[in-house]
Amino acid sequence: MTPDRFHLTLTSAGRPVMQGWWPLESTARAQLPVWVGSWGGLPDARIVLVDEETGTVLTTWPEEA
Repeated sequence: MTPDRFHLTLTSAGRPVMQGWWPLESTARAQLPVWVGSWGGLPDARIVLVDEETGTVLTTWPEEA
């Protein structure tokens, strides 16, 4: 298990605000609604979850159309 495999990034108005890493995807995904609730009101807020091992974007908020 890689301790920094699943990476959440919060940006506001295109600038990084906060980031976090978790070894389990389920834990990182559980943080997504917490971050949305706490910081989703920032200007142009965007949250991205990436699997750093594969480079795959797993989810974004708000969801891309």
